[in-house]
Amino acid sequence: MAVKKSAEAVNEALKPVEAAITSGKEQFESFAKAGAEAAKKGYEQAVAMTKEQVEKVSEAVFKGYDQFSTMNKDTLEAVVASGNIVAKGVEGFSKEVFALAQSSFETSMNAAKAFMGVKTMREAIDLQADLSRTQFDKLMADSTKLAEMSVKVANEAFQPIQARVNVAIEKMLKPVAA
Repeated sequence: MAVKKSAEAVNEALKPVEAAITSGKEQFESFAKAGAEAAKKGYEQAVAMTKEQVEKVSEAVFKGYDQFSTMNKDTLEAVVASGNIVAKGVEGFSKEVFALAQSSFETSMNAAKAFMGVKTMREAIDLQADLSRTQFDKLMADSTKLAEMSVKVANEAFQPIQARVNVAIEKMLKPVAA
């Protein structure tokens, strides 16, 4: 009889914990769904902004075409080459951002599944700690990767222009040296 009362007392004591875990699972599922929707919207906005910027750059290039017509062929080719490098860089950057968003969504879904399988509060705490640590490390690595991509594209896009500037400086200095 005392064992039965103890078991009932333990069951009663565990009801709030079970309710909290159930509530936590529901909140996490809601959070994962909202995160996926936000990632999709963010990607769509990034694509729209990229498209808008390309259109603005294209408009600016076409408006300045009359000015470029006075420049020599090599300088124009350098500008076009630089623009192509930037366009490819933006495309690569956008793809990378989308891949990171997709990976984050998959990680969130896997975490949600893992949380649904949690049997104890300790497991939930350990799982959350591991997830937080992993996500932070991934965030740092992804941020570094995106920053490196940006610097690389900027440096590569500047090279054709820099080469033309060097040629122009050489041409201007030639008469002075003679």
